[in-house]
Amino acid sequence: MVPLIVLALYVAGLLTVGVISSRKVKGQKDFTLAGGSLTPLVLTGTLLATWTGTGSIFGNAEEAWRVGLPSLLLLASPVLGLLVLLFLIGPVRRRGRFTLQDVLEERFGPGARVLGSLTLVSAYLVIVSYQLRAASGALGRVLEVSELFPGGVDPGVLLVIMAVIIVVYTALAGLMSVARTDGINGLLMLAGVALVLPLAWKAAGGIDGVLGQIPESSRHVGGHYSSFDLLSRLLPTLLLIVGDANLHQRFLAARSDSAARKAVALLIPGVLILDAAILLSATAGRALFPELDNPGHVMLELGLTTLTPITGAILVAAILAVIVSTADSYLLSASSSLVRDVYQRFVRPEATEAQLLRMARRCVFVVGAVALVLAFSSDGFFKVSLLAYTIYGVGITPVLLAALFWKRATPAGAITAMLTGGTLTALWELREWSTPAVEALGLEAGAEIGAVVPSVLAATVALVGVSLVTRPRPGAPGDSESAGSVA
Repeated sequence: MVPLIVLALYVAGLLTVGVISSRKVKGQKDFTLAGGSLTPLVLTGTLLATWTGTGSIFGNAEEAWRVGLPSLLLLASPVLGLLVLLFLIGPVRRRGRFTLQDVLEERFGPGARVLGSLTLVSAYLVIVSYQLRAASGALGRVLEVSELFPGGVDPGVLLVIMAVIIVVYTALAGLMSVARTDGINGLLMLAGVALVLPLAWKAAGGIDGVLGQIPESSRHVGGHYSSFDLLSRLLPTLLLIVGDANLHQRFLAARSDSAARKAVALLIPGVLILDAAILLSATAGRALFPELDNPGHVMLELGLTTLTPITGAILVAAILAVIVSTADSYLLSASSSLVRDVYQRFVRPEATEAQLLRMARRCVFVVGAVALVLAFSSDGFFKVSLLAYTIYGVGITPVLLAALFWKRATPAGAITAMLTGGTLTALWELREWSTPAVEALGLEAGAEIGAVVPSVLAATVALVGVSLVTRPRPGAPGDSESAGSVA
């Protein structure tokens, strides 16, 4: 019962903070950007809690259970992506208002804003959907172990319960409450994972015990992955983190450029430690649970069946903190994009702050409802998370970088790149062209080429090629008539 009691107290605390914070929300800026008041410490906490989500605690853990120590190579993406973000903070804060789509329209016109918003909402709906599914699965497993309901609880009911909790909490105060509780969530994550790592390896027999019980290919960091396998796993995460509107939204909410950079500098070791601990703990979980039905729940199983009640409760609370903090953040970003980039921009430009705030809260409920429907049909944490990362990273990141750093990029090039990347990603996944591609390239059987590899290449070629043969937007940095030359 201890984990269940801890979860109940955690949820009650979240909703209390949401109600209190809602009284401070007066308009769109408060709801979306917490009034632009986040300090480096608060910003670090919310960034850590936002990035380390279900993709890490369930998706990466699932991959680590499957492949073992080679999964540590997955750490390269977030670290490299965060280093790139250090250079993007200044340009984004100077050009952005509330969303990254403001930046896209400034350079490439309203068409880029609309496509960017559609891409963002599509990808973030997928991300929120598997956060909800992970939350319901975690709650269901806790209830099963507690034996509070001997006959079990319908998974669909649990899914709806967790969706309602997360949506209501997000709608109360937006980033004003989310950022504050994320600091606590970040500390809770670090504490929970730091506790489970040594205890899990000890329970599995130490280093010799773990290495002796996992396959040979799982015992060396350089094993298992081919070059294309690795690229297919690293690129989606890298592209997402560089162009993630969710992270950039927090940069825009910082007090200053300096505060945002300090937060990212603190975030890099935090992410490295947290993600490495998750991967190593899940590897020990493979030795302890070699026949686990759902490998994505390996961290949850460690907390409920291997650790002491108190330690296990802390880990389970940390897992829920991971899920909630990521779900509410992506839910808020998708809703903010719909309000700012569609409703305010094209439907009611004259809307007052009070009307925008009401619409923002309504959008949270609408996006949450759609994500709930998707949650009933999604399956597999790692593959679903990579698909969502690919949809967003391919559709947004190349165009965003061009908007910030390439003066010659044109609206036609940007829109063509977004359409090309998104279309090819969908076709690659639906037609499962990976195997024919592997055979055509003469790669060894079993190698994988994820959609991200051909899609980002095609999007980049389309962006560059079409931009070079079309004119920049009148008055844009690359317009020869306004700048005097073509960059």
